[in-house]
Amino acid sequence: MTAVAVPRLSALVVAHNEGHQLADCLDRLAAADERVVVLDRCTDNSREIAERHADRVIEGAWPIEGDRRNAGIDACTGDWVLEVDADERVPAALFEEIRATLPGAAPGYFLVPFDNYIGDRLVRYGWGGSWGVSAAPRLFSRGAKRWGLQRIHPSLDLKGEKRWLKTPIDHHVDRDLNDMIERLKRYTDARAADLRESGKPLPPLIWTLRRSVSRFIKCYWSRKGYREGRWGFAIAVMAALYPLIAHLKAELEPGAER
Repeated sequence: MTAVAVPRLSALVVAHNEGHQLADCLDRLAAADERVVVLDRCTDNSREIAERHADRVIEGAWPIEGDRRNAGIDACTGDWVLEVDADERVPAALFEEIRATLPGAAPGYFLVPFDNYIGDRLVRYGWGGSWGVSAAPRLFSRGAKRWGLQRIHPSLDLKGEKRWLKTPIDHHVDRDLNDMIERLKRYTDARAADLRESGKPLPPLIWTLRRSVSRFIKCYWSRKGYREGRWGFAIAVMAALYPLIAHLKAELEPGAER
């Protein structure tokens, strides 16, 4: 009986000034065959931490999120890649599931679920509308995933068979409400720059306002954000404000730094 080959697994982390949490993230990835870290314009101690924990460290400056993520994918040598952000923690149970699943698996990708935390609180409901997700294609064979060329929430080009894993990644989304508001500023800055560079005229403001209202309703009611109390309300507000503030920044700050 012919033994099934064991695929090599690369773990990829792309980070910008994540020294306060990078070591914990990389420690949880020790079960991978290699750990690759891409450092984008870091000015803190991320480099020292990455060099202690990773097999390969790549440094550079990538204004476009898709470019830096694709650079990391290209640097991985494994048959499969597990893509993780610095604010995420991979439990041992997920590695066990991956190791049991990959031998003999056809090329393609797996959606991995998330347990999303605000501070120490697990928040299960309300995510969406460019404000958090409950699952994403984080495990993929080489050549099955490429990121688009946007600054924020880049598009994805996925190839091969789509499947699901069961064990969630722990995602520490925000520490508190102030952290959430800071994230809204970063997201809308990047989205406004994408809107300006697209060369397309902005839609009428009333359309964007209507979209914002729709996002609030979806996050708070359709995605059951109301079950999370005030946090579910806050998530729905942020999801609603994201397209509206990005629209206003693109229109009112045409000469802003990109």
